[in-house]
Amino acid sequence: MASTHNAVTSLWQYLIPIVACLILALVWGRPLNLILITLVASALLATVVVAVHHAEVIALCVGEPFGTLVLALAVTVIEVALVIALMLSGGEAASTLPRDTVFATVMIICNGVIGLCLLLGALRYHALEFRVEGTTPALSVLATLATLTLVLPSLTSSSPGPTLSPSQLVFAGLVSLILYGVFLFVQTMRHRDYFLPLDADGADAHIPKPSNVTALASFGLLLVALVVVVGLAKLLAPVIEAAVSEAGVPHGVVGISVAMMVLLPETWAAVRAALRNRMQTSFNLALGSALATIGLSIPAVVVTAMILQIPLDLGLDNKGIVLLALTLLISSMTLSPGRATVLQGAVHLVLFAVFLFLSVVP
Repeated sequence: MASTHNAVTSLWQYLIPIVACLILALVWGRPLNLILITLVASALLATVVVAVHHAEVIALCVGEPFGTLVLALAVTVIEVALVIALMLSGGEAASTLPRDTVFATVMIICNGVIGLCLLLGALRYHALEFRVEGTTPALSVLATLATLTLVLPSLTSSSPGPTLSPSQLVFAGLVSLILYGVFLFVQTMRHRDYFLPLDADGADAHIPKPSNVTALASFGLLLVALVVVVGLAKLLAPVIEAAVSEAGVPHGVVGISVAMMVLLPETWAAVRAALRNRMQTSFNLALGSALATIGLSIPAVVVTAMILQIPLDLGLDNKGIVLLALTLLISSMTLSPGRATVLQGAVHLVLFAVFLFLSVVP
């Protein structure tokens, strides 16, 4: 009976991305009624769960931190493609879309995802431990990239408004790409042991390593699942936008909602790791995703904007700068000791609630 159950479960893990892809193809371009909205939302949630499963299969095959890196990079590449596609579609929000997306991603990850992982993990295990030598360097890179791309454009004088001059844009894109490349080199080669879970030799030792064929199939299905997640999120975006317009809240809430949907696979994977007391894996997923969002999005957006002559408003307003600075300060306090409790999780979630509230009620 157990083997039959496992076979059925395994079959669904392979079928769900394909079925969700068919739903995406059938629904694409059609107006969504209540039934179709329910179908799309259900397919989105099911695909997120399956995407995390396939990411974990790859992680077992290639080991940490490569496993978490695969999921972070895959989601980010597709997110960048979605942002560029929305920029190409034009509209008055095209110039602020990259900034809003990057800022929302940083706030969602650093406060929402990390706070949720800390809260749930600490409720189960009381005190959580992780490697300072892995989390602190990642946060230092994130603080540098976030300040360079989201704060300095509001303070420079070479171009009017929260923008950068063409030479400054090129410089920001190059620095972002180079610094993210150095971080990947440190994480995966020079100091890989800094990013391994504290129980790297114990927790997963009893789990058999999947075959190369299984890992390759999971990699392909992971890419399909992530594309479907982004596509379904884009289908739901107009529904969310209509609801936002009816509610009379700022248009930026739409970007936050779409970012939250796109980040669902990484959020679910990070929470699962926290519930297994593997906080280093959770932080690798969370911080790695935030770093990839800036390190890959900004260079791609800069190239697109310069080729198509699209203006870019990258700088945050005063409220955004304060929230970003507070988030980075609290994150450094959380990650520096190497231990955390439920209190740190509550602080981050309160900051996330403040971000959401001020986005709705500016």
